[in-house]
Amino acid sequence: MRTQVAIIGAGPAGLLLGHILRRAGIDFVILEQKSRDYVLGRIRAGVLEQGSVDILRDLDLDADLQERGLTHHGIYLQYEGQRHHVDFLELVGRTVTIYGQQALVRHLLAEHDRFGSDVRFDVDAVLPHAIDSNAPYVTARDAGDELRVDADFIVGADGYHGVCRPAIPGVAAYERGYPYAWLGILADVAPSTDDLIYALHPDGFAMHSMRSLEVSRLYLQVDPDESIEEWSDDRIWDALQERLGVPGWTLQQGPITEKSITPMRSFVASTLEHGRLFLAGDAGHIVPPTGAKGLNSAIADVALLGRALIAQHGGDESPLRAYSGSALARQWKVQQFSQWMTELLHVDRRLAPSEAAFRYRSQVGRLEFTTASRHAEAALAEQYAGLPF
Repeated sequence: MRTQVAIIGAGPAGLLLGHILRRAGIDFVILEQKSRDYVLGRIRAGVLEQGSVDILRDLDLDADLQERGLTHHGIYLQYEGQRHHVDFLELVGRTVTIYGQQALVRHLLAEHDRFGSDVRFDVDAVLPHAIDSNAPYVTARDAGDELRVDADFIVGADGYHGVCRPAIPGVAAYERGYPYAWLGILADVAPSTDDLIYALHPDGFAMHSMRSLEVSRLYLQVDPDESIEEWSDDRIWDALQERLGVPGWTLQQGPITEKSITPMRSFVASTLEHGRLFLAGDAGHIVPPTGAKGLNSAIADVALLGRALIAQHGGDESPLRAYSGSALARQWKVQQFSQWMTELLHVDRRLAPSEAAFRYRSQVGRLEFTTASRHAEAALAEQYAGLPF
């Protein structure tokens, strides 16, 4: 088959890029190696920056978001038994919206179904070819049949473990691991907070988020080598009550419907393009979840890439050649913010007691400075609510 853009990966990056191209009248096909049920069942990020919300609105893809999304004006920073509100709307005139990636993917896919887009799941052995030429193509097996997709461009939106990044000759990976992991739960209980709570505690980080007015999403810092089987529901709630508790406030508990442990790391590819192949989303970079930047970075990538492909279609190739540099420049700003938030709020259990105590007091000092300085709060708000795309 022949198309203008072959997109590998049906996560939020690939699906959103398809909608951007569709609106511009550019043909595409999306190939996904996992099943439709698997893609729809993945539970990931849940905070959208103002810019992400604006893009979905501009594309008329925000109907479900308007109905189910929860607009938040800021976050709480908690330490030493005190909780401080950072008001994004007051500080920078922007907000964030709680809306799960799972819901976003479901809505984007439903809209592709409505428009009759060519989105294929359970496609095996997907590989890009001839990316250095003017005639790149993708080979795969679709329902047992050999498939070849000739395209003008190939977009790798197939995640960290995908096939597209390794297809780029000489691509380097800048990576950093962290000595922390997040134990995350979904609980059938109304949130106990109006805005997200980020808490530093001597026992480790904790966070209170939500997915809806009926479902809470909460996190605990644990060691990367811990097993979820070591954490009973009672142990999880006890730790959350200890780390999130402040005088006069109650954490409501309810049935835990899902729990898992996710290691934390940072990764950025040295380039997001080679020839006719372009990377977007987790295929090109991963951030620790503390700053809520993973999903938003994917949306930012495809916003830039979509505009560039549309310009190329109109005869201007300069935005496409600038894509990797522009996307990576933004991504490194996102990386430093995510690293700052992570190091600000997590304790390092590997340290000797005296060094650990020094580090903790230093973290408290940074939090005290941040919450006492309008300029520091504004810098946090500007970055959390989202840099320009």
